Amino acid sequence: MHHTNPFDHPIRGAGVPILLSLCLLLTGCAAGGASGGAAGNAATPTTTTAPAASESPAVDPSVAPSVEPTAVVEPEPLELPRGGTDLFPDYRLVGFSGHPTSEGMGRLGIGDIDERVEEMELLGEQYADGRSILPVLELITVVVQASPGADGLYRAPASDEFIESYLAAARRHDALLLLNVQPGRSTMTAEVERLEKWLLEPDVGLALDPEWDISGEQLPGQSYGQTSGEEIDRIARYLDDLVAEHQLPQKALVFHQVAPSVVTNEGAVGEYDGVEVIKSVDGIGAPGAKIETYNQLMLELPPTVNPGFKLFFEEDTVHGALMLPPEVLGLQPKPDYVLYE
Repeated sequence: MHHTNPFDHPIRGAGVPILLSLCLLLTGCAAGGASGGAAGNAATPTTTTAPAASESPAVDPSVAPSVEPTAVVEPEPLELPRGGTDLFPDYRLVGFSGHPTSEGMGRLGIGDIDERVEEMELLGEQYADGRSILPVLELITVVVQASPGADGLYRAPASDEFIESYLAAARRHDALLLLNVQPGRSTMTAEVERLEKWLLEPDVGLALDPEWDISGEQLPGQSYGQTSGEEIDRIARYLDDLVAEHQLPQKALVFHQVAPSVVTNEGAVGEYDGVEVIKSVDGIGAPGAKIETYNQLMLELPPTVNPGFKLFFEEDTVHGALMLPPEVLGLQPKPDYVLYE
């Protein structure tokens, strides 16, 4: 705002002495206006006072304050239970499968879970053959049923509390947990997607049971179900996306095969950085019959699929002696995953 000084107007008839007197009476008058005297023409020096030490210097609002760069802290990479991010060729997987409600469903459902893992560890030592052993708890998580159930899908999914208890056991022993899926008249893909919250964990993978993937008028146990290589590939790609998005270590994706008809066109299974696909041959019988089945199902093993082998503590011994670890390691190709039920 501009203020008008009443003394800025000319004073008519006043001489120089009057003007000088008026300037002396006014506080803050610096150099007088028009004056004929020497004092009126002299320039008054301007004095700049530095701010006191306690005062902050004025900040120019037009200049952005400098910001120190914040250091970016990279998260620790997630690893497999016994180190690293890749399964093969560093590890050989040795596991037990089962469900605690039925001893007939496998070794994992018999007795104390920690005792079973300790048993697995001792057995696994015989399979090392130059590799580290990574124990596996293959938990039957989606169980095929003899009756259709309310939704007509002939399967029963496990509760979160049930899965959590086995994941806790796996972690007590630095082991992998594989969630086994028997889809009944549902689909493999639908049941796998229901398990996503668990698959985001770095130590949880999948096992698929195609013989229980039934459709149409098929009934569980009366005829073999079937899963296509295309569906296995879709699931592998889905897992690979999870691994990439959440920076997880590699996932194991197992599919069990009891006969050639239960998996069609397995050549459709692609190769993925984040997933190791494993075909587990699981025919029951004496050693000779099991080896014959293994050789038959491995004849056209795609290069994108790793070999696996399954033994049965009870059913196999009805037909002969249970195969010993050196016999299993003598199979060609040598299994990357050995599972006992």
